[in-house]
Amino acid sequence: MDDQDILKQISKLVDEEHALLQRAEKGQLQGDERQRVDDLKVRLDQCWDLLRQRRARRDFGMNPDDAQVRDRNIVEHYKQ
Repeated sequence: MDDQDILKQISKLVDEEHALLQRAEKGQLQGDERQRVDDLKVRLDQCWDLLRQRRARRDFGMNPDDAQVRDRNIVEHYKQ
């Protein structure tokens, strides 16, 4: 997956998250949609982290394709 693929995935996930959050504001979430919102937030954090890893590796003359998606427990505990 290259940077453009990651950015496309981020865009897709953001669109889905926004749609679900709009429904949540109206009290229209059903079933496991609340869990899906939480999962989307984690997946977005993972995608952003992967993109940052790839850019850092590239900046330091390393292969960006060696970047790996990190576990949710790692990306969820980053300080922003």
